[in-house]
Amino acid sequence: MSGALVLRAGSLSLRASRRSLLVYGALTAALVALALWAFTLGSFTLSLADLASVASGTARGSVRTVVLEWRAPRIVAAVLFGAALAVGGAVFQSLTRNPLGSPDVIGFTTGSYTGVVLMLLAGATSYTALAAGAVTGGLVTALVVYLLAFRRGVRGFRLIIVGIAVGALLSSVNTWFSVKADVDTALRAAVWGAGSLSAVGLPALATAAVLILGVAVAAPVAQRRMRWLELGDDTAAMLGVRVERTKLLLVVLGVAATAAVTAAAGPISFVALAAPQIARRLTGRGTSVDLAASALVGALLLLGADIAAQHAIPDVVLPTGAVTVCVGGAYLLVLLVRESRRGV
Repeated sequence: MSGALVLRAGSLSLRASRRSLLVYGALTAALVALALWAFTLGSFTLSLADLASVASGTARGSVRTVVLEWRAPRIVAAVLFGAALAVGGAVFQSLTRNPLGSPDVIGFTTGSYTGVVLMLLAGATSYTALAAGAVTGGLVTALVVYLLAFRRGVRGFRLIIVGIAVGALLSSVNTWFSVKADVDTALRAAVWGAGSLSAVGLPALATAAVLILGVAVAAPVAQRRMRWLELGDDTAAMLGVRVERTKLLLVVLGVAATAAVTAAAGPISFVALAAPQIARRLTGRGTSVDLAASALVGALLLLGADIAAQHAIPDVVLPTGAVTVCVGGAYLLVLLVRESRRGV
């Protein structure tokens, strides 16, 4: 391919066009700039010189505490979680071949929410227990949706419709659990369900980072398989791809990416829906998925939303999920109008 760079490592290869490389560089620079700006915001004002002193180890104690213990975990969480949500969204949009095929639209995030609510009702408080509940809830929901949508294979639009129905059912179940639970448990579930990065500590962040690292390791192989599937099931089968098995493994990968975030921060909408579409337009890939660009866009979106949640309204800190829902509602409406015009 003219103007493309190919990197090889054993049996794996990565091909990127010049435009994609420029987009990666621009997104990375924007993400670094936004993260540095986020470090300087707050009632305890910091400068870039203060950040440099922390990096060099010469900062005074109060500056180190603010940077390393208060702000760094939240900023790192926004970057990692935004990237994970975007990867999960890209996987499902590629599988369904539809921009509405996002885990928060087709019910998988709601399933993870149900898993966490059940763990909270059982008295669990650790991130490990909540993560186990989120992953289990997401996978069980994915399995149910997959089986209900299976008719001599899984078609994207049918998967979306079944997922929306299952998600609506689970939402009512979550509401019922909250009503039946005691006040303290219901309050914890409600606060967690708003989707916020304010309570993400270093232990939860470290555990989530391990799960996300596993997703990142599998991403290059997943992207190659997704591109084969985008050629059509018959063509992919001719290339030697076990189509339904590959789809099921990709579903597991997408659920793991979103469940890791859901367990730590609660359900955060919009990022998984919008980031892959924005990445496709930036890289000019049309309908082809680009996990690297999607991850960078997702990190930017969630970090920007978290900054807005903390500083947009003076003396008021909003849940990050509330900001993403407000923006995501308008975005979803635009997507629905566009899809209806295409006759989907």
